[in-house]
Amino acid sequence: MKVLLRSDVHGLGRRGDIVVVKSGYARNFLLPSGAALVASASSETQATLMRKARDIVDAKSRGAAEAQKALIEQSKLTIAARASANGRLFGSIGETDIVNAIRTATGISLDRHTITLAEHLKEVGNSTATATLFDGVIANVNIEVVAK
Repeated sequence: MKVLLRSDVHGLGRRGDIVVVKSGYARNFLLPSGAALVASASSETQATLMRKARDIVDAKSRGAAEAQKALIEQSKLTIAARASANGRLFGSIGETDIVNAIRTATGISLDRHTITLAEHLKEVGNSTATATLFDGVIANVNIEVVAK
């Protein structure tokens, strides 16, 4: 069954795309939730308008994400945590702590799921993490963990 997506559906497509899905998925999920419409011959023009609007919003969002990336990469985040005499932390520094440090240092609010760490920080010192701000816009976050 061909449907026109009215909103982004993870793993399926973005707003304005015409996709082919199984009829049960369309009847039981996409159509009742309002995420899609049944595609017809006249819906091609509607899909084109939706894609144009989506591209305009994406361009603005990408520009904002690029500005945030520059600001995040310029700043050096310092996170204070309790540590032993040999530099090992009592606990660890995770994604939420990094998001809070970014908010304090730059004023940019991020979701903790945008931060990627190889593993939680457990020692005093310098480290890096990545923040996915937009599709294809990834900022490197410089972190310095100091003992309280």
